[in-house]
Amino acid sequence: MECTINWMPATGMGFVAETGSGHFLTMDGAPDGGGRNLAPRPMETVLAGTGGCTAYDVVLILKRGRHDVRGCQVKVEADRAETDPKVFTRIRMHFTVSGRNLPTAAVERAIALSHERYCSASIMLGKTAEITTSFELVEA
Repeated sequence: MECTINWMPATGMGFVAETGSGHFLTMDGAPDGGGRNLAPRPMETVLAGTGGCTAYDVVLILKRGRHDVRGCQVKVEADRAETDPKVFTRIRMHFTVSGRNLPTAAVERAIALSHERYCSASIMLGKTAEITTSFELVEA
């Protein structure tokens, strides 16, 4: 896996990342740090990537279990340390999973498997942050 990040001086503190798979992602800093608030902060992209990683796992695990999953949303909230390096110290993830006749135990298991075995991002962040999860099921 690789990624190339280029600073765009004309934007203040804007950056463009080109991923190894050929996609582009823009990031920017806060105005108090020289940015112009034109894109997500780099740490927001870490949080978003973690949410995407675990949501991907949950959907894949449920599909492989032949469950009729139709939607998966993860709301991720994090607290950071007050001093540098401002690592994440607490992360809360709330999943809203929709489908037909989804067993509560299957969703609970999929979330646990993601956080204990498959989601490299949340497992990595779990080294500095306390991660808690919750979920709700919606019949769809």
